[in-house]
Parts: sequence; structure tokens; C-alpha cells
Amino acid sequence: MSDALMEIPVKRIDGEAASLGDYAGKVLLVVNVASKCGLTPQYAGLEALYRERHGEGLEVLGFPANNFMGQEPGTEAEIADFCAITYDVTFPMFAKISVAGADKHPLYQTLTGTAPGATGDGPMREKLKGYGVDTAPGEVVWNFEKFLIGRDGQVAERFAPDVTPDDPRLVEAVTRELAKPAS
Repeated sequence: MSDALMEIPVKRIDGEAASLGDYAGKVLLVVNVASKCGLTPQYAGLEALYRERHGEGLEVLGFPANNFMGQEPGTEAEIADFCAITYDVTFPMFAKISVAGADKHPLYQTLTGTAPGATGDGPMREKLKGYGVDTAPGEVVWNFEKFLIGRDGQVAERFAPDVTPDDPRLVEAVTRELAKPAS
């Protein structure tokens, strides 16, 4: 499974071909992001986590997605500018993809299939139900859901969108994965 996950083709936000395999031996935090979401301020926390732990082998990988109420309507260039100007994002950003629905990108098909349950799931899902938004179990609930992938290329944990980058559960999981040796 890890090889398949790491070999799925993606594109960097500048259009260059890539895969998660480009980060082999690193701990990856894969996040579906959006510029016009109530959770968008999490960019600041993701950037802080990246800057703090990058030297230990952490890569935060941002995947813009427009699946949830059109909250990422921009082009790749607009998204890149927004991230750089508003949040001084330096972690790798990728081209916009679909993380839910019939056109779900193979990366997210694999991630959600491998880790159908999320730490912290519940509060955000219930809040969204109050607005008439109901997602199927196992599907990405909203923007800023996080998948932690260990150095071995295996999904180690999944976190609900409202689990912030400084949440002790996420920080502990990142620390645990960074402590494991590269294989």
C-alpha cells in the first residue's frame, strides 16, 4: 500500500509533476486546504508547525480543494499568491484537486480508503449537519482535514478538520512519527 500511495501522480502548484515519493523517508502531513473557509487561519498554524519541525523531517503538503461550498475558487496562481502574502506559507503546495465525490483524486481515494476514521471526528460533522451538510462515513468532512503519513509511507493517523495544527493529539502524533527511524 505504501508504494502505491507514494507513487500516485500529483502536480505542484506551479504545474510541475510530482508524487509523495518525492518526500520518501519524511513524515508527511497532507492537508486539503481552502482560501475562503472559516478554518483558513489554520494556514498559520500549519506554517508554524512546518517551520518548527521541518528540520526533523516533517513536510506539510497543502492540496487546495474546491469541494466544500466553493471555498477554493481561485486559480493555482491566485492560491499561491494568497498563501504567500496572507500566511507566508513556505511548505509545499500542490495544484487544486478534488478530495470528495465522483471525481475524487486517486490520492484521496487511497487516503480515505486506508484511514476511514479521523481523530477528533464528531464536533465538526455535527455542526455541518446543522447547516444541512452531511458527509458519508469515511469521506473527507471539510477543508483542513489532515492525514499523517509516517516515514515508512503508511498512513499513521487522520485528523478531523477542526483538530488544529497545535492540538496536542496532532502534535503528539507528529512527534511519535518523527521519532521513528527512516526505513
